[in-house]
Amino acid sequence: MTDSTIISKIWNLASVLRDDGVSYGDYLEQITYLLFLKMADELNKPPYSKGLKFPRIKDVEGNEVKDGELCDWETLSGKRGAELESFYSQLLRSLSTEKGMLGQIFTKSQNKIQDPAKLSRVINMIDQEDWSMMGADIKGKIYEGLLEKNAEDTKSGAGQYFTPRALIKTMVACVQPKPSKTIADPACGTGGFFLAAYDWITANNQLDREEKEFLKNSTFHGNEIVANTRRLCLMNMYLHNIGEMGGESFISSNDALVADDGNRYDYVLANPPFGKKSSMTITNEQGEAEKEDLSYNRQDFWETTSNKQLNFLQHIKNMLKVSGEAAVVLPDNVLFEGGAGEEVRKQLMMTTDLHTILRLPTGLFYAHGVKANVLFFDNKAASKEAQTKEVWIYDYRTNIHHTLKKKPMTTANLKDFVECYNPKNRHKRTETWNEENLPDGKAGQEGRWRKFTYEEILVRDKTNLDIFWLKDKSLTDLDNLPDPDILASEIIENIESGLNSFKEIMETINGQTE
Repeated sequence: MTDSTIISKIWNLASVLRDDGVSYGDYLEQITYLLFLKMADELNKPPYSKGLKFPRIKDVEGNEVKDGELCDWETLSGKRGAELESFYSQLLRSLSTEKGMLGQIFTKSQNKIQDPAKLSRVINMIDQEDWSMMGADIKGKIYEGLLEKNAEDTKSGAGQYFTPRALIKTMVACVQPKPSKTIADPACGTGGFFLAAYDWITANNQLDREEKEFLKNSTFHGNEIVANTRRLCLMNMYLHNIGEMGGESFISSNDALVADDGNRYDYVLANPPFGKKSSMTITNEQGEAEKEDLSYNRQDFWETTSNKQLNFLQHIKNMLKVSGEAAVVLPDNVLFEGGAGEEVRKQLMMTTDLHTILRLPTGLFYAHGVKANVLFFDNKAASKEAQTKEVWIYDYRTNIHHTLKKKPMTTANLKDFVECYNPKNRHKRTETWNEENLPDGKAGQEGRWRKFTYEEILVRDKTNLDIFWLKDKSLTDLDNLPDPDILASEIIENIESGLNSFKEIMETINGQTE
């Protein structure tokens, strides 16, 4: 079968199950479980003969049942009807108690396809293909397609774990990670940054055996606290030839912000979760759930704050080796918020070279109303002088309009930014803006690239990095308004963004009065 035929086959079945009330997310989960079992079965047979071991069915206390059936593909694919549904549920529960990648894949797993006939159909579809012989590119394409489709399902909320791939690829193209270096993401979602970095390294280097081994098993390190998203990330990585099926998981389930684990990395590429507040649910003496604000009280942080974004920024800085580099997606509040925000910005510029900020338009993320930026900074050794000498800002927001479906952002849209960034020698850059160079932004990309010295930024109120200089044409030129659907989308985003701000204010007020 051709690649496109396999993809079409999987999508058609997704649509059939959706009519039965099985969401893309539920379907994606089941595909993940079944693909893992099928590939393990293939790898245990010649010519691979990996010797991967699977347990027997376990009881509710997690003990293997004597003479119980094996929790493997061969046993599962031989079941039919009610027996299939019963065995599949027992298999998922049993595998969830295992260690390593196996246990992480099946953590909190449940059967979401209640119709045995439909479940059998999915199993048969997967059984017909030799997945181990299939190229990582096609397996990855299938799975990434499912992840993107799941992200589009706004009811599931899965979009918050899916960063637009065009943005990720652009960030990686600027950083250009090198072989035999470590790459981390403290909120890795479905693993988009890892995949883009993997593709960049393999496409731009002739790797020897040691470098290939390091790339497969030692390069990537992440955290993801949501069990379902973590499982999707692990499977996504494995299908792209990263990690070993019988090995340890390189994605931790721990909250990265709780403590510094002491590990330091060459690169951090990340898009931490949106939302300013950090919170956790605890249980009181009566067993009732209580929610409390959590300001991560870490001695290695410059500031103690409940602002999740500022905490992630501080944590990411601390994750870097002395020569480490970071590219991080962060919302506008990180650039202008006073108090802790101002101090964090000052300390960041003192201790790292915050050399570039990419200002992004709305309409890129599945969370509406998000105004975000990419901060690029290099860690530096301790010094009495500020390590940031100048900050280069590329305004890809003013007079730019994107939507997720009708007009999505592509890597071509950001080509000019990459050229301005000049990754081969970013110390040789040229502004496209000057006093005579159309500061009102009338000519396409002209004037979008500008630098500000450390001294210029330091004298701004609250060390504000929320800097604009181009004129918004929609405010003055009614003949050049965006298309109605884009305008409607922006209105909705602005309303939702305002509502979220009000919610945060109310949470703060309620917290102070309790």
